[in-house]
Amino acid sequence: MKRAGKETAEVSEEEAGRTPRRWVAALARLGIVVVVLTLAAGGVWLTSQAGTPGAGPTTTEIPALEVRPADVQPGSSAPVGATVADDPAPTTSPAKPRQQAQNTQRSGNLLSVWADRVAEATGIPARALIGYGNAELQLRADQPSCRVSWATLAGIGRIESNHGQYGGAVLKVNGYPSRPIVGVPLDGSSGVRTIPDTDHGRFDGDPDYDRAVGPMQFIPGTWARWGGGYDPQQIDAAALAAARYLCADGRDMSSAQGWWSGILSYNNSVDYARKVFGLADSYAKAAQFVRVS
Repeated sequence: MKRAGKETAEVSEEEAGRTPRRWVAALARLGIVVVVLTLAAGGVWLTSQAGTPGAGPTTTEIPALEVRPADVQPGSSAPVGATVADDPAPTTSPAKPRQQAQNTQRSGNLLSVWADRVAEATGIPARALIGYGNAELQLRADQPSCRVSWATLAGIGRIESNHGQYGGAVLKVNGYPSRPIVGVPLDGSSGVRTIPDTDHGRFDGDPDYDRAVGPMQFIPGTWARWGGGYDPQQIDAAALAAARYLCADGRDMSSAQGWWSGILSYNNSVDYARKVFGLADSYAKAAQFVRVS
């Protein structure tokens, strides 16, 4: 990505695949706040609109404005339970694109079939569903008490990047969007905090300020903790990092308390959490009769 400045002055923010600044204020007014991931002693904390210490990937996906928040009281219930049908084996941890494609072909055939069928029922791209489903299966093996579901990850992915399709992108077979998904610079402008560059532009292409990147919108500083050394643009890696983030501190994402705690740790906005709730609930209901065999 080019450095913002004179050399890119002729390129609009829309053309560059970034959220135009005029939308930042609109997002804030509608409760989809631009928040940033920071690390603090004892864990990851939330950033609220008031600027208190916090954590949560930046919301940059403008179609999220079209998502209606569910009419549900925070902490009162969790979305309908959803699990990947027929328990296909998870692929290995995210790897280099070619290796990941081979892993998916070798040990994720059932997952691919499931994703194709759920895609028909939900409208979620099948390649994104492979990422969400694999993350659920991996956490089922690594942290079985967490019970994070593919549907919750899909709800977040819908709001953050329209399942990797933000700015006209499409997900390729290797799990990368056809164009990098990069948020606005966290330079202290209206609605955002100031986060000086932490990755020397490695992930976000900006050597001056951090930007949220990838389908699940992590900023580089937090990706360093949760990303396992992989690329935040790759959907399998991003979904797995998001699942691990949600499962932190021993959360049970199938319980009302655990689910709301996890989502509000991702973005400290009740309106945001209600949107994710509605999406996750509708995805789970649409896919509940899907079977692989």
